[in-house]
Amino acid sequence: MLPVTRYARGEGGDIAYQVLGEGPVDLVFMSAWFSHVDGRWEEPSFARMLRRLASFSRLIVFDKRGVGASDPLPAETTTWEEWADDVRAVMDAAGSERAAIVGVGDSGPIAMLFAASHPDRVLSLVVVNTAARFAAADDYPWGYEAEEVDRFLTLQRETWGRGGTVDVLTPTMARDDRYRTWWARYQRMSASPNTSMRVGRLIFGMDVRRVLSSIRVPTLVLHRAELPMVPVAHGRYLAEHIPGAKYVELPGSDYFVYIGNTEALLDEIEEFVTGARRAHEVDRVLATVMFTDIVGSTDRAAAMGDRQWRDLLEAHDRLVRSRLEEYRGRWVNSTGDGFLATFDGPARGVRSAFAIRDSLATYGISIRSGLHTGEVELREDGVGGIAVHIGARVMGEAQQGEVLVSSTVRDLVTGSGIRFEDRGERRLRGVPEPWRLYAAVG
Repeated sequence: MLPVTRYARGEGGDIAYQVLGEGPVDLVFMSAWFSHVDGRWEEPSFARMLRRLASFSRLIVFDKRGVGASDPLPAETTTWEEWADDVRAVMDAAGSERAAIVGVGDSGPIAMLFAASHPDRVLSLVVVNTAARFAAADDYPWGYEAEEVDRFLTLQRETWGRGGTVDVLTPTMARDDRYRTWWARYQRMSASPNTSMRVGRLIFGMDVRRVLSSIRVPTLVLHRAELPMVPVAHGRYLAEHIPGAKYVELPGSDYFVYIGNTEALLDEIEEFVTGARRAHEVDRVLATVMFTDIVGSTDRAAAMGDRQWRDLLEAHDRLVRSRLEEYRGRWVNSTGDGFLATFDGPARGVRSAFAIRDSLATYGISIRSGLHTGEVELREDGVGGIAVHIGARVMGEAQQGEVLVSSTVRDLVTGSGIRFEDRGERRLRGVPEPWRLYAAVG
């Protein structure tokens, strides 16, 4: 059941907010970039993140003025300090005297300003993937130069409502068509192209460097190390200039908390806010992971057009699921123009790859496949761990029509009758040691 959307009366207009959870501490979560309090629940990963936060808090979320279900920005000049006033209005309406404040991305400076201005209302402050300012200055070289700001905002305007900027904001989801479709709709629900430009200009005008030394509440700075949008130097700067701040740097390249290594980030937030880290029961099993990819998908999609390409992908998915079922495989998720699946035996995985490849060929679809066997983490939203990473890299080395496997797979299927051809030792990106790879023949 979704939370009820209510409205807080702010000085500049009405602000849409929701409250969920019954935890011992109030937590105000300020989303990055644009938002819609109802539309975010349509994305499963976003909904999971919010429910996790609500599992240890009384969670308060809202749309700042100018976006989502809240009132638009006034016609006259708006200052980003006024957005900080929205936090207080929402807390008052929700009956929250003091709360932990979590500011993500462009909401980080607003959260920092509120914490410095209203320490009596703030239990603790958590800022994630954010900065004291997003534009460069003579004494702040890590931000966007003026021409880069213009290019980014122009791209944002020109692609608004069509899923643009996914490649920059959430690169790991760049090839996920389902996510792109939701993101496009979420943009349209959040703002118009004109409003997106106006709000973007306000965001790139923020500068809270002089505020940092005045933050006296317990502060946690979280930052993903490979962010293209907000380089890690921004997070390190915050940690160095906020008195007593704790700094945690985590791997990842996605701007939004709900994408990527979300659980690791939420663990840090929960421990900081409540004083206790959740004990997780992580299920691990030995599994064979298989990745596939449609060869030449970009050119083919362009030649066929969106509708025909979508129909072909749907046929692809139906056939793949049928073949996986035959070999006791488990569909984990789509990778855009391919998929990830797991098997409880490597021989079944290899034979399934043969069957999928040959069946898709009847539709004129050529694929490449990669398989690896190792210990994987069973997660609510799929599987994880180094074995999954290796499987993806093995697939990346495969040629058209090839079923490429790691030496582990080959060793484990000895006696199965499956033949292999040695493809030599390869260095796999992001994998410490080289792996010998083999092409399964069948």
